[in-house]
Amino acid sequence: MSPLFKEIRGSPILWLLAAVPVVFLAAALFPEAHTALFVLSVLAIVPLAGLLSHATESVAAKTGDAAGGLLNATLGNLTELVIALAALQAGQYTLVKASIAGAIVTNTLFMLGASFLLGGLKYHIQEFNRASARLQAGLLFLATVALLMPSVLGGLDTASVAPVTQTLSLSLAVLLIIGYGLGLLFTLGTHREFFSSADHAEAGEAPWPIGLALGTLAGVTVLVALVSEIFVESVQEAAVAFGMTPAFVGFIVVALVGAAAEMASAFSGARKNRLDLSVGIALGSASQIALFVAPVLVLMSYVIGPSPMDLQFWPGAVMMMFLATVTAMFVTNSGRSAWFVGVLVLMVYIIFATTLYVLPPAVR
Repeated sequence: MSPLFKEIRGSPILWLLAAVPVVFLAAALFPEAHTALFVLSVLAIVPLAGLLSHATESVAAKTGDAAGGLLNATLGNLTELVIALAALQAGQYTLVKASIAGAIVTNTLFMLGASFLLGGLKYHIQEFNRASARLQAGLLFLATVALLMPSVLGGLDTASVAPVTQTLSLSLAVLLIIGYGLGLLFTLGTHREFFSSADHAEAGEAPWPIGLALGTLAGVTVLVALVSEIFVESVQEAAVAFGMTPAFVGFIVVALVGAAAEMASAFSGARKNRLDLSVGIALGSASQIALFVAPVLVLMSYVIGPSPMDLQFWPGAVMMMFLATVTAMFVTNSGRSAWFVGVLVLMVYIIFATTLYVLPPAVR
C-alpha cells in the first residue's frame, strides 16, 4: 500500500479526503442542511476523482490507452447508473432523463474540449487515433438517432401514441445494447489493431502495481457513488440558494460532479500527451451512457420502477445531444488537435449552459 500512501502524502489536493467521512457524518446528523452537504460532497468528490485518475493511468499503462479509457468510462458511469437507479425506483423519470442527456452533452463537449485545451496549452500539436475517435463518435450518432425517434412520436398529440412510444423505446433499448456489444467486439476483438494508441506519451512516474490499481478503482468508485447520492439529494435545495434553475442543475451541475472522476483522468492524460486516453474516456463514456446505461434503465424500469420508462426526451435535450455529437464528429475527424480546437468545443458547451441557466423553471 506504500504507493497509495505516498501519493496521498505528496499531493495536497488529496488531503481533502478528510471530507469523505465528514460528509457521511454530516448527512447522518444534519440531513436537512442541504447547502452544507452540497459543498462537502463536492469537496469529497474532488480528491476521490484524483485517486481514480492515478489508478486508471496505472491500469492503462498495463492494458493500453484504449482498454484503459474503456475501463475508466465504465467505472465512472457506475456513479451515474447508481444514482439513476435510485431515482428510477422512486419514479423520478424526469431526473433520470435529465441526468442521461446532461451526462452525454457534458462528456462529449466539456470533457473533450477541456482535454484538447489543457493538452494544447502544453503541446503545439497533439495526435490521437482517428479511427477510434470516429468509431466512438459514430456510435454516439447512432444513439442520438435512436433517442430522436421516440421524441418525434411524442410530439404527435394523439391518445394512441403513448403505447407505441413505449413499445418503440423497449425495442430501441435492446437494439442499442446489441450495438454497444458489437462495438466492443469490433474494437477489442476482431479489429483491435486499428485502435492502438498514438505513442507520444511523455515519461512519468512508475505505475502502481496492477492489484493496487484495480483495488483502488473498485473502492474509490463505491465511495464516489455514495457521496454522489448525498450530492444529488442536496443539490436541488442548494440550487435554489444559489439561484440555479432545475434544468441547469440536471444538465450541468449534476453531470459535471458525476463525471469528476473521469474528467480528472482525461485531463491528466491530455497534459501527459496521452490524448488517446482522454478522447477514449470522453467519447467512450458518452457513447456508453447512450448505448448501454440509458437502455438498461429502460429495461430496469419494468422491474424496479412504478411504471415503464420510455426514451422520449424533451426537444431541447434531443437537439443538444445531436449538436454535441455532430461537434465531436467534426473536431475528431483529423486525428489532430490544438488548444483552439478545445476552445471551440467549450464554446458550444458554454452556449448550452448559458441557455439552460436563463431558462425559466417552468420550461423543460
